[in-house]
Amino acid sequence: MNIASDFIGFISHLEKELGIGESYDVEVREIKVFSKQINIYYLSGLADGLQAIKIIESILSIPRERDYSFDLIKDNISHHAVTVINDLSEVFFEILNGMLLLIFEGYNQVLSVDVRSYPTRSIDEPDMEKVIRGAHDGFTENFHTNVTLVRRRIKDPKLRNEIYKIGKASPTSVCLSYIKDICPEDTLQYIKDKLHQVKVEHLIMADKALEELLIHQRFNPYPLVRYTERADTVAVHLYQGMFALFVDTSPSVILAPATFADHIQHTEEYRQTPLAGTYLRLIRYFGILVSLFLTPIWLALVKAGALSGILSVLAPNQAVTINIYLQVLAAEVGVEFLRMASIHTPNALSTAMGLIAGILLGDIAVAVGLFAIQTVLLVALSAIGTYVTPSYELGLANKISKLFFIFSVFVFGYWGLIMAALFWFIYLCRLKSVKKPYLYPLVPFNFKRLLKILIRYPYQNEKTGG
Repeated sequence: MNIASDFIGFISHLEKELGIGESYDVEVREIKVFSKQINIYYLSGLADGLQAIKIIESILSIPRERDYSFDLIKDNISHHAVTVINDLSEVFFEILNGMLLLIFEGYNQVLSVDVRSYPTRSIDEPDMEKVIRGAHDGFTENFHTNVTLVRRRIKDPKLRNEIYKIGKASPTSVCLSYIKDICPEDTLQYIKDKLHQVKVEHLIMADKALEELLIHQRFNPYPLVRYTERADTVAVHLYQGMFALFVDTSPSVILAPATFADHIQHTEEYRQTPLAGTYLRLIRYFGILVSLFLTPIWLALVKAGALSGILSVLAPNQAVTINIYLQVLAAEVGVEFLRMASIHTPNALSTAMGLIAGILLGDIAVAVGLFAIQTVLLVALSAIGTYVTPSYELGLANKISKLFFIFSVFVFGYWGLIMAALFWFIYLCRLKSVKKPYLYPLVPFNFKRLLKILIRYPYQNEKTGG
């Protein structure tokens, strides 16, 4: 539709689509300048009203002896972020995204002024990625705040932040961030093509919905991208050749390509001395192995009758008549119940839930003979190993893999565990995260890179020629 030839028709269509008179938060102001009409539209809940008033005052203060023109109005708007829109199809997106729009009678161009003032919470440390030393700021649901937190850390002119609009009915802003000449070109081209191919009505579920549209995981339990709510984590990974995807309304940022090793590293390792960081890293790796294999190996030894000598203390109590596999399954499900309950339990009731879990479900279950004490011990150690895993998604995937190992032991004994572990390893070898092997640097093997994953090396100055 042409504004210059049919200003009234365009305005009528725009106001009908926006629901003027029906939606209370859609504001419109009509002003006359040099006998010409200018309509101003914005959303009261997303726009700063004081900035809108200043813009209107700056237009009304233009000397009337000047000739009316689009450039005259644009040059007299006292604001730092003014954009000229030539594509009228973007008008709806700009208004619904919190911009203030000025539509001029007689011109096909529209002015967009950034007066957004989104409701947001304060910048706090993420609960899942806490550190003792270091920065304690984390991302919020404010899209621009998140990008700014990364920009504050990366003062490199090669940092690029490209905006994409995804969603036909409810467009959502998505920012692709990377460092030019560090992130591989083929990786960038791949993800850019994927972003252009996404055709959905909305991205209400934000980053997770976008991940499923881009990666196509199907029924693979292992995460092929990494999520983080820390700006320093994003900045470090961008310098490692990854790209980041910021999705409006989400405090989590997608990092890819992400290998298995990327999911088991934590910021705390780099906030301690190299030796202490290496110690923390190795303990964490051991905890992850415990979460995966401790219970299946114990069940395999129980079935083979190999718990003798010093290992006899781990032999289950024969007085408990319930099948050992049913005990382990019930205990594993009980741990998942507690994990899910802790998420939905208010802080005021968390202590009471801990008492119920520790006393009623633990001690009493053992006392009445439902569980052997060894079962509770092994499942508890395995659960602690799961919580040691920095990536929540990887911890859940390992839990599913552990249940698969337990089932294999139940059916085929210790040979079933060996075959299941081999199948698990081959499966991970075949996975790729945005064309990068998931088990790199183990498969394909890169000894120097593998050492850097196992050992926390100190920072070093770059070598310079002389």
